[in-house]
Amino acid sequence: MNPGNFFAELKRRNVYKVAIAYAIVAWLLIQVATQVFPFFEIPNWAVQLVVLVMVIGFPIALVLSWAFEITPEGIKREEEVDRRVVRKTGRKLTALVVVFAAVATGLLVFRFLRSQPVVEKANQGAVMTEIQSKSIAVLPFENLSEEKANAYFADGIQDEILTRLSKIAELKVISRTSTQHYKSAPGNLPEIARQLGVAHILEGSVQKYGDAVRVNVQLIKAANDSHLWADTYDRKLTDIFSVESEVAKAIADQLRVHLTGQEEQVIAAKPTDNPEAYDAYLRGLAYTLKTQNTPANYLGAQKYFREAVRLDPRFALAWALLSYVDARGYHTTNLQPTVALREEARQAFETALALELNLGEAWLAKGYYHYGCVNDFETAVRCYEQARKSLPNSSRIPQSLAFVARDRGQWEQSESYFNEAERLDPRNVSLLARHAQFYIALRRFPEALHKLDQILEIAPNDIDALVEKAAIAQAEGDLPRAATLLVQVQPAAGDPTAWETLAYQAILERHPAEIISRLKELKPDPDVGYLNGELRFWLGWAQEVAGDHTAAQETWREARAELEAFLKEQPENWSLLDDLALIAMGLGDKAAAFTLVERAIALHPIEQDAANSPQSIDIVARIAARLGEPDRAIAALQKILSIPCNGGLATGMPLTPALLQRDPMFDPLRNDPRFQKLANSSSPK
Repeated sequence: MNPGNFFAELKRRNVYKVAIAYAIVAWLLIQVATQVFPFFEIPNWAVQLVVLVMVIGFPIALVLSWAFEITPEGIKREEEVDRRVVRKTGRKLTALVVVFAAVATGLLVFRFLRSQPVVEKANQGAVMTEIQSKSIAVLPFENLSEEKANAYFADGIQDEILTRLSKIAELKVISRTSTQHYKSAPGNLPEIARQLGVAHILEGSVQKYGDAVRVNVQLIKAANDSHLWADTYDRKLTDIFSVESEVAKAIADQLRVHLTGQEEQVIAAKPTDNPEAYDAYLRGLAYTLKTQNTPANYLGAQKYFREAVRLDPRFALAWALLSYVDARGYHTTNLQPTVALREEARQAFETALALELNLGEAWLAKGYYHYGCVNDFETAVRCYEQARKSLPNSSRIPQSLAFVARDRGQWEQSESYFNEAERLDPRNVSLLARHAQFYIALRRFPEALHKLDQILEIAPNDIDALVEKAAIAQAEGDLPRAATLLVQVQPAAGDPTAWETLAYQAILERHPAEIISRLKELKPDPDVGYLNGELRFWLGWAQEVAGDHTAAQETWREARAELEAFLKEQPENWSLLDDLALIAMGLGDKAAAFTLVERAIALHPIEQDAANSPQSIDIVARIAARLGEPDRAIAALQKILSIPCNGGLATGMPLTPALLQRDPMFDPLRNDPRFQKLANSSSPK
């Protein structure tokens, strides 16, 4: 066939016009599918099916347009139709093409004009829509039991349902630490959903009576406050796990989430057959969920997890959480960091993994043990990554990775992990506080203050946040602002950081009389262990600044005797060694002071902990300044001011030029030009 004749025949049979009309109509249908289907929550595969049908239909339409013609009498073979009819059909097709082209052009113009001013916002909105479509927050369950002491049980049921949901990879699940600040059934669900970045809210209530439990749950679409699903479960305590599993499965079904075989097994898992052990576990869990990381809360969690594994030695989850609490307590010194405690942490995670090798909580505990107890960062990271496989929504994992990166001196990577953790746990006061301390270590005080203000927006009377803000004001040399903040602080006996900040304020102002009387009246809290002796150091320092050298010496002698007793049980506690070094300094024992601080540095070298180890360099500078070694003091100050530091003697604050100007401990260096240069250098921004 002559090519020219072939193309002329295509034109005569309206094949070109059919192709153009088909392409425009197909494009319009695809646009409708992509824009309208998500509104009715039609799954993505339906959109993909529309596209596939349009593509397959194109060659079919061309073949049909070649072989057949539409006439007033119906569809006929092309050779049976008069050419005048073909021309009429062509004119109709031309009109249809013009109409469809106008509609398509109008749609393109509309979308272009709408998106032009807010391209970035629209893109973010599309991302948020994709994220939020399968996202949920589980609000605190209301305790309807007659005994209000059963609140721990309602909290535990809520957390267990949330935990099961959080192990589903397709879901975005907000951590409990961000939701616990809300009421059980608040009236402003759309606003709460916006704050948490989710599309759905689960509310519930728990009523426990005897050995029976009633659980009510309802799933709500937050945008329009509409109820998607609700149910009531009446069960015996021995069958409570089935409720938690059924609720998680029902929510997954409602949100059209595909569950893998492993996820179905995890959701249906029954951690223990012993109701008493499970009750002890829930009581321990309640302590771990408290916002403040106090020694009392660590001790409460430890007590009940120990009871849970005593009642059921095969309770892997309880073993894992016991290990995690022990390792955290050991690392943060909220529990006495003895060799025995460290050994219990190790045995607990090993037992958990022996019982259930794929338990994410056990891998997380093993990771924290290697991070916080033995400084094995490589193993810790491997364990955290293993835990992430079965805990895809756990904010603890990126937070833990942030700690490792920070201590390795990988500051940018650490910040990225902190941001990742906050996306999963945006209103977690503890996480925000750790993020603030990260910025404090870098002396990026404005960013730290922003995080602390976020905490105070969530918990307006949070003492820790107020104390941190006051300490930043001290570090910036703004003592009046620090004093205004500290007026709001009424710390308990078991809050040594707050007392130390109050004491430091009085010492910097050089008006220590009031804090001396308050510290003298303070009754030691047995839960804080050696930190009672640390407060005695501050009392002695305040007494010395007040000019009462005899009282200061007596206080320091008492503190040394108390802390040396703790050192026998905690020989590797570098923070305790730093305290003893400062007390030896106060007593004028130069050799002991340097020996103790050098031992702390050897146990905790900066290569192993870039964030916390520099605290000991702060102590070296102070000892050298006070005990007549100015060259060594200046060298230590030059180093400490040039590197990040996650705290120091100054109540968790790194040294700054403003503190050098006011801290009495550096008075012996005031006339040294090298010191004056450091003290008058620009404060870090």
